Amino acid sequence: MNPGIEGSGQLIEALKSLGLTKYEALVYIGLLQFEGASATEIHEISGVPRASVYPVLNKLVHRGLVLVSNSTPKRFEALPPKEGIIKLKENIELNAEYASGKLEKIYTSKLTPEKEKQELIWTLSGPENIINRLKILIGDAKTEIRIIAEWDFIKKHLYDTLFDLGSKPDIEIITEKWEGEVPNGATARVVEDKLSDCFDSEYEMSGIYIIDSRKVLVIMSSPGHEPSAMFSESNGFINFFRNYWRFVSFHLDKKHSTKVLQE
Repeated sequence: MNPGIEGSGQLIEALKSLGLTKYEALVYIGLLQFEGASATEIHEISGVPRASVYPVLNKLVHRGLVLVSNSTPKRFEALPPKEGIIKLKENIELNAEYASGKLEKIYTSKLTPEKEKQELIWTLSGPENIINRLKILIGDAKTEIRIIAEWDFIKKHLYDTLFDLGSKPDIEIITEKWEGEVPNGATARVVEDKLSDCFDSEYEMSGIYIIDSRKVLVIMSSPGHEPSAMFSESNGFINFFRNYWRFVSFHLDKKHSTKVLQE
């Protein structure tokens, strides 16, 4: 490959991340330096073995990154970089959509024999992983969302996600304060008594999230330690936290200790 090209190694790695092999990247870069090149010229400038040049060219033509002439011998020309990158990104998106659809079918059709069913509780660690998982759970909610969490965490990480849901599902939130609008169809119950002591700013990432009465994510953290979370769809885990939600709600109703905010 032309030694005058700066950062060639990094460029090849970047093209590999877009779906090209090393040889495909080398040939494409080499072709950009020619106004139509023969296989021999491509071999000489790219450094790709002569026997591999034609197979690589055929793949690049198939990908739509290289044009081929009808002359003899054949000559090849690379698609301009902007168009080439767009083409590669389109291929990635198409492959991602295909894989997502196939994997979703596999995931939703999974079956566990009744005798082998287990009450599994999964552990998540790291704030980014936990927040991403929580946003997906909330975004996929169909009927109801129940949240007990600190306002600062809701405002920073979940506020926009909750608003994007529209009027469905039914949302009820217990927190220590609320600022601004409430999401459409949601109820925010602002605690005004000693229960608010549970919402300690040192434990910002703590919270309970019940989704459709079918999934529960519980986040736990302590000062100076990375937060962790437990997630489960098991009946025992779900029932425990649904009962806890009922207990807290009953306490608030009995004590008239909340300010109810609605859209």
